[in-house]
Amino acid sequence: MIEVKNVSHAFQVGRKGERQKIQVLNHVSFSVKKGEMVAIIGRSGSGKSTLLNIISGFLKPNRGEVKIGETVVTNLNETEFAEFRLHHIGFIFQHFQLIPSMTAFQNVELPLILKGMPELERKMKVDETLERVGLLTYKDHYPSELSGGQQQRVSIARALVVNPPLILADEPTGSLDSETEDDLLLFIKELNEEFGITFLIITHDEKVSRMGSRIIEMADGQIREGVFS
Repeated sequence: MIEVKNVSHAFQVGRKGERQKIQVLNHVSFSVKKGEMVAIIGRSGSGKSTLLNIISGFLKPNRGEVKIGETVVTNLNETEFAEFRLHHIGFIFQHFQLIPSMTAFQNVELPLILKGMPELERKMKVDETLERVGLLTYKDHYPSELSGGQQQRVSIARALVVNPPLILADEPTGSLDSETEDDLLLFIKELNEEFGITFLIITHDEKVSRMGSRIIEMADGQIREGVFS
């Protein structure tokens, strides 16, 4: 599902004429099989967020390539990658990234509008997805009217509505209390096992990381990989 080959990236920092090169990723290679749930862990500054931005197409690496499915996505331009994301990748964020002026239904509907899906088909698909995450009765509520756990479920519904084979999650439980976190982790595991969705999760949370089939630890822009049952 994901193949990262020899990816390196550096940032230039400082004022013009005094710029310094900061190496963030250094020859990173790993793969994620279809249907796996893999957690990437590491301290702040280890390079994991930069790696996620490269995999999701928001940043071009200085060297190396990323392949998702049969597509070498690092060869795509910005417009092509935006179209690819719309059809192949769902995102779950720590701070939900919901549009406050839109209802739960409208937030979930947005990717389908961008895909050009007809209105009646959109309504059926959004209702079906909100029911899957247990929030159909809340579809007319705005984010401010929902709990943190409910907002994250709306975020998950938005990720699921396009039936993506891959979901990238950035600290998905970081804004939740422990009880809500447990419920959400169980739900994510069910999605992985029932629908075979591949998950790549960036996290600091040991509970989240041990939920997956594998843990990839990053340090100083490189990886150390361990396998857990």
